[in-house]
Order: sequence, then structure tokens, then C-alpha cells
Amino acid sequence: MQALVFDGALELREIESPAVPADEALIRPRLVGICGTDIQLMHGYSGFTQRGQGIFGHEFVGTVVACADEQWIGQRVVGEINAACRCCPTCLRGDHPHCPHRTTLGINQRPGALAEGFTLPIANLHAVPDTIPDEAAVFTEPLAAALELVDQIHVRPTDRVVVVGDGKLGLLVAQVLRLTGCTLQLVGRHPERWPLLARQRIPATTQASDLAERAWDIAVDCTGSPAGFATAQALVRPRGRLVLKSTFHGLVPLDFAPLVVDEIQVIGSRCGPFDAALRLLERGLVETEPLISASFPLTEAEAAFAAVPGALKILVRV
Repeated sequence: MQALVFDGALELREIESPAVPADEALIRPRLVGICGTDIQLMHGYSGFTQRGQGIFGHEFVGTVVACADEQWIGQRVVGEINAACRCCPTCLRGDHPHCPHRTTLGINQRPGALAEGFTLPIANLHAVPDTIPDEAAVFTEPLAAALELVDQIHVRPTDRVVVVGDGKLGLLVAQVLRLTGCTLQLVGRHPERWPLLARQRIPATTQASDLAERAWDIAVDCTGSPAGFATAQALVRPRGRLVLKSTFHGLVPLDFAPLVVDEIQVIGSRCGPFDAALRLLERGLVETEPLISASFPLTEAEAAFAAVPGALKILVRV
């Protein structure tokens, strides 16, 4: 089968089809989203470049083509990306995404979805309702990540919340936060992306300096950059909450003193609930179509990666 392999550079290669363990399913992807994490992996995030060749891709919608549990065969599915052992103390307390023995689709010790086939545990699969098109279902994983924020912390309708970053994740996070009824503001750099926000009456600005500093109950950094973190830190009020939604390769210069003096809660946030994400998509409560910049066939996946800078979501068709 064909797969896009990263071995210091991206190359479409013929590789052997994966073996299918008894508790896993073989999935043929239909659409795969290229994530900012994929780009960071190429730059060395999570030690990916030190581990040799690998296959990216963790945002997908696909069809099960082989599985010991025959009821899944032919089903259109999305899947949680962390494959946990499900027997260690972490898993037994229900914390599967943090299993110390986990593999992670397209990120850590598990080949990803940018191939004609890949495997994932049956326990990770979620059937996609017929009413959700592929172009929306492929956003399930990042939308679940956006929902993790409101699963972790209570966002009150009376809270003042600022989202820093108007990339794919920032726009999804803003849409999720809008549903809480909070006072919401976005800080970004791409006004051409804001018609989506205007339709949902989410105000946006390019000038964080126009906003009151140290006045926001919750600041959410979705930029994946030290500058974005600094902006979010400057906006959050004393005893407020600073939520970090992005992963990136590199170090953030950080003065801890203001965090201590102002008693700021710093909250890391990543993978989230797939069932809830699918419900939002099925009910049309989150817009995803405006987030799609372009799509490419798998045979042009290298060009797809080249198109990522400056784009919103780039999709690969398999």
C-alpha cells in the first residue's frame, strides 16, 4: 500500500500493509487533516525526528475494512488517537489519554493515517452518524480538543474569556466557548478568516493592546508560539486561569514571578471527548466548512504539506 513516510523528508512510498491485532481494526482513511502538530513533529517535537521514519496523520475519518468484531466492518469511523494499555493504574482510574504505556496515532510509536491503511484499537473507534459529511467528521479530533477546555474548567456565562490565535484550533475553541454564553473576545492576525466569527457575533481584533490588560477571567493560548503565550499572560487577571491549547517544538522564556504573585492557574489542555464533538457536528452547532483551505489526493500529499503555511485546514483525500 502507499503511505506518506517522513524520514527527514516526506516521500510517498510503497510499504507493507499493517498486521491487524485481535483488538484492533484496519481502517482505510477517506479524509485526513494536516495538523499543526504534524508540522511541529517535522521540526523535532516529541523527539519524532530522532526516532527515524514514521507516518503522520491523526485527524481522520475512514472506513473499517478488517476487524475481529465484524459489526465494525464497513462502518464509517473516527478514532481517539491515544492507544492505552487499559490495565495500568492510570488507565484503571479512567485516564486513558495519559497512560504511560500509550502509543499515539501518527505521533508516538504508532503509524498515522496518511496511508492507504492503518490500525487503531476497537475501543478507540466512534461511528460517524450518516448526517455528518466526511468534510465535517474529519474535524472531530480537533473539535474534541477544543471541548476538553470546557470539560476541564467551569466557564461561567458571567466570565470574560479571551482566545489568542485565529488558526484552526483557535476558531474551534472560540465557537465552543460561545456556547457557554460568556463574554468572548478573540485576538488574531488574519482578519480574512473572521467572517465565521462575525456570523456568530464573536468580536475579534488584531491589537491585543486595545484590550484591557489583567482584566480577563480566562485567557486561552491557541497560537503555539512564545509571543501568543506572552499575550495571553498579559491579558489574564490576577487569580485568573491561563489555558494552553497548543503544542510546539521549542522553549518558552518564562518569568514565573507574575504567575506566582498574581496566583494565576496555568492549565494544560489537549485531547477531549469524541462523543460530544460528534454531537455538536450533528446538530450543526459548530461551523467547519469555512476552516477548509484546500484538499489534495494522497499522491500529492507532499504538496499538501507545502500548502500548510498561511492556510487554515489542509485535507488529504485517500
